[in-house]
Amino acid sequence: MKKKRPGADRAAGAIVKRSARPERPGGLPSKAEITEYMNENPGRVGAREIARAFNITAGGRVELKRLLHEMRDEGLNQNAARAIGGVRSLPKVLVLEITGRDIDGELLAQPFEWRGATPAPRILIVPGEGEGAKAAGIGDKVLARLTPADEGYEARVIRHLGRMAEPDAKRVLGVFQADPAQARARPVEKGRDEIMISRDHTMGAQTGELVQLEMETGRRYGPPLGKVVARLGLVNEARSVSLIAIYQHGIPVEFPPAAIAEAEAAKAPHIGRATDLRDLPLVTIDPPDARDHDDAVWAAADNDPKNPGGWVVIVAIADVAHFVRPGSALDREALRRGNSSYFPDRVVPMLPEALSAGLCSLVHDEDRAVLAVRMRVDGNGKKLGHEFIRGLMNSRASLTYAQAQAAMDGAPDAISARLLDAVIRPLYGAYAALARARDARQPLALEMPERRIELGEDGQVKSIRIAERLDAHRLIEEFMIAANVCAAETLEQKQAPCMYRIHAEPALAKLENLRDFLKSLDYTLARGQVLKPELFNRILEKARGTEHAPVINEVILRAQSQAAYSPENIGHFGLSLPRYAHFTSPIRRYADVLVHRALIRACNLGDGGLPEKQGYAEFISIGEEISAHERRSMAAERDSSDRYLAAWLADQIGAEFDGTISGVTRFGLFVRLRDSGADGLIPIRNLGTEYFSHVEAQHALVGDRTGLTFRLGDAVRVRLMEAAPVSGGLRFELAGYDAAEAKTLRRRPEGAGPRGKKPATRSGAPRKLPGPAGGPPPKTAKGKKTRKAKRVRKKK
Repeated sequence: MKKKRPGADRAAGAIVKRSARPERPGGLPSKAEITEYMNENPGRVGAREIARAFNITAGGRVELKRLLHEMRDEGLNQNAARAIGGVRSLPKVLVLEITGRDIDGELLAQPFEWRGATPAPRILIVPGEGEGAKAAGIGDKVLARLTPADEGYEARVIRHLGRMAEPDAKRVLGVFQADPAQARARPVEKGRDEIMISRDHTMGAQTGELVQLEMETGRRYGPPLGKVVARLGLVNEARSVSLIAIYQHGIPVEFPPAAIAEAEAAKAPHIGRATDLRDLPLVTIDPPDARDHDDAVWAAADNDPKNPGGWVVIVAIADVAHFVRPGSALDREALRRGNSSYFPDRVVPMLPEALSAGLCSLVHDEDRAVLAVRMRVDGNGKKLGHEFIRGLMNSRASLTYAQAQAAMDGAPDAISARLLDAVIRPLYGAYAALARARDARQPLALEMPERRIELGEDGQVKSIRIAERLDAHRLIEEFMIAANVCAAETLEQKQAPCMYRIHAEPALAKLENLRDFLKSLDYTLARGQVLKPELFNRILEKARGTEHAPVINEVILRAQSQAAYSPENIGHFGLSLPRYAHFTSPIRRYADVLVHRALIRACNLGDGGLPEKQGYAEFISIGEEISAHERRSMAAERDSSDRYLAAWLADQIGAEFDGTISGVTRFGLFVRLRDSGADGLIPIRNLGTEYFSHVEAQHALVGDRTGLTFRLGDAVRVRLMEAAPVSGGLRFELAGYDAAEAKTLRRRPEGAGPRGKKPATRSGAPRKLPGPAGGPPPKTAKGKKTRKAKRVRKKK
């Protein structure tokens, strides 16, 4: 008898029983039938309940989920438990969480209490008035007034309510300013008012110090009041850059004494029942500054004559479950953090250093406990089989990516030379096979350069460079993906709980926006085909090496859904995989710890497995929690980088830079500098005195009188006008675009032609935009502009 997963009947009592239906192995109910069924059942109805009600067998459930995703994109909500609710309108005033930006760089939000990894109705943040006019950012919680729009809603911010990640909304980070009359602090968050501090509550803080404040509650009138509860050092100290992001986003820093005690009491494992892998020449390959070595690898040609050209691959992963037991102080703290957070000057680890850089780290020439997977693949990378092993290993070397690559390229050093033939060459041989399987699978092949901020000994930015992408990086990436797939497959086959790494298809609204923009560049994203990463890859390949390549990579990335953790598998769209889980980084990700425990229990590999009472129902809430922690870390890491870049550019006010328009909004242009990757804003008030129309379909601002056009992806020359290291903000203006030139924009520039002709670009070249003969944006029957072209009044 098939074992029922915990929580499978959580909707019992709310489901209206249907008359018996014949099995539907391939056929599905219509959308109307599903909607009728949901209306009859006011409780939360999930894919399982719908499948059960319509007798859809296992073979049809994948297509059912695809149908439900289509219904969601057409206006139905599907939450983290895959519960589908009927179409509903949102209230006029609502608390929102700002979650990201669209292709134009405009802020997107979702209702604060909207649960799950799948998207809520599209909500676009538009400039507000009064307090609502203050700058908002990703992660902010706001009270907003909603109005229906063509695609979802537009929201005008009424009031800022703090940040989503703050563990205590009463805690604020600010820069202290001493004053004989009234001490005060300037919050590091953009748009917040200064906080007044009484003399008795300063803790002796001095001007320029970074302080943590506790806010006075219940105050309705007058400036906000607070008291200093922690002094964190001078704000211009290098260490303060990351501290601001860490405290602002509520990332836990100090470990509880009980967790520290457990970590320090841990003992090195003995061989016991473990498989002895110490004779295998496993090696780690990591960045040069890595301290938490999660994974080690080994490969050899398969000596089975039935598998010519095949390979045997072993991926050994630190056995964190041996040390971090369910319900322990270490376990509770790891879940509270969710993952390690990485900054240019430090790491905030998920586990105490005694484990993360000690007993769990697969350092050279030390016995370490591992959970390993042994895989057999053929010459084309197709997996023939796998098994999981709990063992003890001893690393032969801790190589860097550059070190391994140099050895393969004919320049080995003393360490890699002795490993070249026996270890490194076989690893690259197995990688070549796995790469063939990857190419056949066609995962999403974006080319997004990664910029690394390098700090000097004084903690200040020394340089910013594009990280080199080597085959050694790709080798480890393919080995890890293969191991992660094995973990998901094993848990699914054994019907054990699994914390999947899921990545949904792009939402229809995002696809339509992307399709419109690509069309403006003469690229076609076909309709009516089954959506696969391969469709995007064709466009990326066509754009490779052209001037459009960077912006096309960027907009395709922005169109993708956000990956998340969930026990409900919907596949991984970006990797083009039907099932996927994170197994290979348990030192720095809690999801991997859960997958290790589930494998230990499912494969009978000893102690430290998943408790019997912990299963599907609890995995739902844990998946939501660690997905939120991951977004918290990403936001903090991004903010820290922004502040480092702003500090690096602060002494270059007035300097000119080459950049690219990375976002077009109704309030201005976002520009990314070509060399450093720093992002800043050109406010619309700096573009002259005329009106500009925001043409959404073309991602452009178009001057109503002159036809002057600024488009996403356009190359521009900008001048830095302001850099704010505390907030990370940069403000630019167009170089050579002074007030005298702005006044001439009242007349149509030469080459623009009369109204109805193609408008001019910044250089005066004609550019085609929507409307008759490339003229102004289309109008309705009443002569009013549609939402696709909003008039934006620039501040003078």
